[in-house]
Amino acid sequence: MKKLLLLSFTFFAAASINAQSCTPGANFADSAYGAWPDTIQNFPPGAVGVPYSTDLNFKVPDAVTSTLDPTGAFVGSVIQEFTVTGVTGMPAGFNYVCGNGTCTYAGGSNGCANLYGTPTATGTYPLVINIDAVVIIELIPGLPTPVTQSTTFDGYKLVVGTSGLVEALIEPFSIHPNPASTKVTLNGLSEKLKISSITISNTEGKIIRSFDSVTGNSMDVDIDGFKSGIYVVTIQHELGSERLKFVKE
Repeated sequence: MKKLLLLSFTFFAAASINAQSCTPGANFADSAYGAWPDTIQNFPPGAVGVPYSTDLNFKVPDAVTSTLDPTGAFVGSVIQEFTVTGVTGMPAGFNYVCGNGTCTYAGGSNGCANLYGTPTATGTYPLVINIDAVVIIELIPGLPTPVTQSTTFDGYKLVVGTSGLVEALIEPFSIHPNPASTKVTLNGLSEKLKISSITISNTEGKIIRSFDSVTGNSMDVDIDGFKSGIYVVTIQHELGSERLKFVKE
């Protein structure tokens, strides 16, 4: 049940920020479950000494699907409610507050929470979101029973840098064309990020090509000899790493 929660992150900055109230985004009300953005896009970056606030919009389906439970044991079981029980790994002085004050939402509904604070140190902060979901199952035929399923969502992070680094991160890394047949171009390779390496791996994790030095804000990569398939580009920089995917036709 790892993917029960839908997440969407929106960044706001102001001269002074306290706990923010939030309203669930109406544009998510009719959405299917998933994650917006995914763990590759992640949270927007923050800067030391600059107040930070971001909203989390979330939603789950009314019932357990085969994607949520590949074993099929609980497929079709009603999701009664879910509760955001905590967010761990936040920078010092950060906190969160839910839009309804309780952080408990009925299955099938969408809600929101606000993460806020003023960063005091640079770094990459891996975030873990803790969830309790109550699912109605029939342990005994004809006798519906509520069962609480605790789960976590990791892979998310908050990158905090200086104002110059944040300006560089706001222009995200990108890759085009995608799909590609002979060449891809990596963009957003700002010198401010002090990129230490770039690797290209296949889906099995084998490094196909690596680069130890980067000059300029973009770089062309010849992929003419690559086999058709999906490849992962990992960019290591001063505040952590970023991953992009492309398809070789």
